[in-house]
Amino acid sequence: MFSFNKILVPTDFSECFEIALKYSLEFAKSLEAELHIVHVIQPAILPADLGYPQVSTVDIEKEIEANAHRRLDNIKGTLRNEGVNFEAKILFGKPSDQIIDYSRKENIDLICISTHGRSGFQHLLFGSTTEKVLRKAVCPVLSVRMPDK
Repeated sequence: MFSFNKILVPTDFSECFEIALKYSLEFAKSLEAELHIVHVIQPAILPADLGYPQVSTVDIEKEIEANAHRRLDNIKGTLRNEGVNFEAKILFGKPSDQIIDYSRKENIDLICISTHGRSGFQHLLFGSTTEKVLRKAVCPVLSVRMPDK
């Protein structure tokens, strides 16, 4: 039998994440595991000049971070009500790299990550954080897809 003591659930605050959280909560309760919820903020990169007024990337990043803290606080409230042990953090950088680095540093036993199921042009344009995590993670990864409606 596998022992999962620490379960990592990356969040992008999407509806897909909510489903991955449900799975991971069930695992955490039945295995008495600790949940680790992380949200990764990618640095804002704006074009030098496209005729738009100057906008401070520092201000944008501060607003993004403040919004992420508010949303993470809501998730923390849910987890407190569920009675599971948890850690919740905001990380900065490339999402797939940060998720993998965090899982190594924290000795995560399982990553439960949502996928949007994008294909074609959307997949090409946005890439797939989940796919990169699946390829590079040193622990098992459970990929949870949004059910068809």
